Amino acid sequence: MNDTTVLTLILNFRTPEMTLRSAAAALAAMDGLPGEVLIIDNGSDDGSFKALQAGAEARGWLQGGRLRVQASARNGGFGAGMNIGFAQTLSTGERPDVYYLLNSDAFPDPDCIRHLRDFLGRTPRAGLAGSFVQGEDSVPHCTLFRFPTIASEFEGAARTGVISRLLHHAIVPLPIPQHPQQVDWTAGASLMIRRAVIDEIGGFDERFFLYFEETELCHRAARAGWQTYYVPQSRVTHVGSVSTGMKTWTRTPDFWFTSRLYYFTRTHGALYAAVATFARLAGGAVYGLRRLLNGKPRAEAKGFYFDLIRHGLRSLISPARAPRRGTSLSEESK
Repeated sequence: MNDTTVLTLILNFRTPEMTLRSAAAALAAMDGLPGEVLIIDNGSDDGSFKALQAGAEARGWLQGGRLRVQASARNGGFGAGMNIGFAQTLSTGERPDVYYLLNSDAFPDPDCIRHLRDFLGRTPRAGLAGSFVQGEDSVPHCTLFRFPTIASEFEGAARTGVISRLLHHAIVPLPIPQHPQQVDWTAGASLMIRRAVIDEIGGFDERFFLYFEETELCHRAARAGWQTYYVPQSRVTHVGSVSTGMKTWTRTPDFWFTSRLYYFTRTHGALYAAVATFARLAGGAVYGLRRLLNGKPRAEAKGFYFDLIRHGLRSLISPARAPRRGTSLSEESK
């Protein structure tokens, strides 16, 4: 019998009803597994914490030590919120063996968590494992990737067949496999991490407010010798972008550019980050020419390359500032 203990972490930001729905699915998926669910309200400051507490109590979840609700005094972003969870013990006072990170708008299948736990149990060097993710329309979401590079920045922005064929080794999104596959990184919507990984390399870098934080964590884990896997037998339904509002962005928010630049600087150095930005601009110029000649549709948010240049120039004048903490996503998007 597998006695690996699991602490499931769900981060709420102003979506209490959606979070309670996610928690219900998580509790069902935790049935028969040793461990519990922890909901962290990430500084919502809108009554979410009380709504979560009341909702959990009304459903009888607070009895028996299977679910707890905790409040963070500030919204420090995804990584900062999950780091609060990494610092917690189980109700017994013992530390969990693994952490299962679940988005508040994601709903695991009944055997989702078990598949990830069992995979880590039989794969000693696997430190992180992510799930197959699909939308509510059953359309698969790509959540397995290579690490971003200079070449991938150019290829992804150019969106041109001949370039993609030449740089096929650098394409960041990977085809969805039928069997478990080692990858560079996978999305944090449904991600299991060994406690041993966190103990060795630390938690999320809180200088990322949002985006690139799981990419950098997987990069740091890889440097320490841990592997990341995609496990398609573990399945999750994901609404997507409910807390971040990404689907309704009319312009890419500043924190995305800040996180992108910090990722490249953190992992490869300032010179590499500068060249990666130039490669993105060059790729964008290629696609811009195709738009001019062939009437291709806009591929980036309005003002994207202007904002990329502006942010790059600002970083040359002064050191790249850390993504802002304690600020709501709506405020960051302005």
